[in-house]
Amino acid sequence: MSDLKKQFETAVANSKSLPERPSNNDMLKLYALYKQATAGDVEGKRPGFTDMVGRAKFDAWATLKGTNDKEAMQQYVDLVESLG
Repeated sequence: MSDLKKQFETAVANSKSLPERPSNNDMLKLYALYKQATAGDVEGKRPGFTDMVGRAKFDAWATLKGTNDKEAMQQYVDLVESLG
């Protein structure tokens, strides 16, 4: 396993025990980076306007379209470190 993959998995674990809850924007960024790193580009239809949370998550993930998994992992690690 690569060093980056280990750092990413450690950051995922650390994100669950941050000293304070991240802002909604940071939470969306963490979600989007995690999904991009683990699943690739967003697919499917954008949720309807009645599903505001799903729509926000979809939109945050869609902004990362084309970002490769290694870059997404590094950004995730950096963001968790900045929040810790």
